[in-house]
Amino acid sequence: MSYQQALSGLGAASSDLDVIGNNIANANTVGFKQGSAQFADMYANSMATAVNNQIGIGTRLSEVQQQFSQGTITTTNQALDVAINGNGFYQLSNNGSVVYSRNGVFHLDDNGNIVNSSGLQLMGYAADSSGVVNSASTVPLSVPTANLSPVATKTITASFNLNSQDANKAAANFDPNDGNTYNASTSVDAFDTLGGTQKVSVYFTKTATGSWEAFAGYGDPVSKTTDLGGVTFDASGNLSSTTASTTGGVTSPKTGQFTFTIPNGADNGATTQSLTLNLAGTTQYGAKSGLTNLHQDGLATGELTGFTVGSDGMLTGNYSNGGTKALGQIAIANFNNQNGLQNLGGNVYAQTAASGAAQVSVPGSTNHGTLQGGAVENSNVDLTSELVNLITAQRNYQANAQTIKTQQTVDQTLINL
Repeated sequence: MSYQQALSGLGAASSDLDVIGNNIANANTVGFKQGSAQFADMYANSMATAVNNQIGIGTRLSEVQQQFSQGTITTTNQALDVAINGNGFYQLSNNGSVVYSRNGVFHLDDNGNIVNSSGLQLMGYAADSSGVVNSASTVPLSVPTANLSPVATKTITASFNLNSQDANKAAANFDPNDGNTYNASTSVDAFDTLGGTQKVSVYFTKTATGSWEAFAGYGDPVSKTTDLGGVTFDASGNLSSTTASTTGGVTSPKTGQFTFTIPNGADNGATTQSLTLNLAGTTQYGAKSGLTNLHQDGLATGELTGFTVGSDGMLTGNYSNGGTKALGQIAIANFNNQNGLQNLGGNVYAQTAASGAAQVSVPGSTNHGTLQGGAVENSNVDLTSELVNLITAQRNYQANAQTIKTQQTVDQTLINL
């Protein structure tokens, strides 16, 4: 029986060398998970064999167990390089069938689909044109190249310090083209619904101690002005009240705000565009008048300039107008028994009955890892340990070969009797 035992040992040692060699060969493969050869002994089945006299007939390879420990994460600064930190696999569409991988190196194909080096499409939750993510089911993800829709300006936030020591001026004499008729001013471009702009200007004329009259104008140069109303300050220089003008349809919905209209640039003035001027933070101190904050909430149309991947898998597009929009969300899948997955090669796995059903969810949810954009997960192969294992497997192979040599010597002795 020694030949059979030694041959099984040679086969086992050879398989062990194959597994170790495969680990070493993939030491630099992104997302690779090292394998470990597991063996089981074998006994002849015989009802007549006494339990205490059983002699084994060798060994066999019981399984190659994948070690799904975390690999180190390396930053690459490539937008579509994504690393999983924790449990989970990317879902990939292979011509309609779903496979799984830890390799997070992706790029865009000529149709804007997010794919890996083999052309398999990354799957996740799609976002609609407004950036709302639909988490009902996963679909292949793509990056739309359409421009970001413009956003019409609704609110202009302008904070000033108005000099309390300025001389009073007559509000009825206000002229936007005469700087002697007002004490402070600023202007900002407001956007219409088509992303077009027109200049909106704000003016302040001091009428009495602690009292100012606010005006708005539009156009460049200013073609029309609107008397917004009065602005008053308390003895500490803080804005205390705003009173809307009785003309021009101006309102003051709350202290520090005026609502007024300008012609809508999107239809050449056929309709009007409502704007709110928010003066929150405006003060009246004994210092030179000046602007301390200016912001408007509209946006022009924007072209996609890049994208980022968040820890929750959210794919966010960045646009040339400064806007952002959700383009989709990467989903990851976890399994009750990762070692039950079928290794298909190419760094992808298939679900089996032994692995259990895929548990698909957003990154960061229960039992699902988080993602790191602009990074990759390195192979978890410990090269030093594998070289030591290689020496051990080689010794095992040599020892089993020696068993065959010894059996040959015994057989030759018997033949020579």
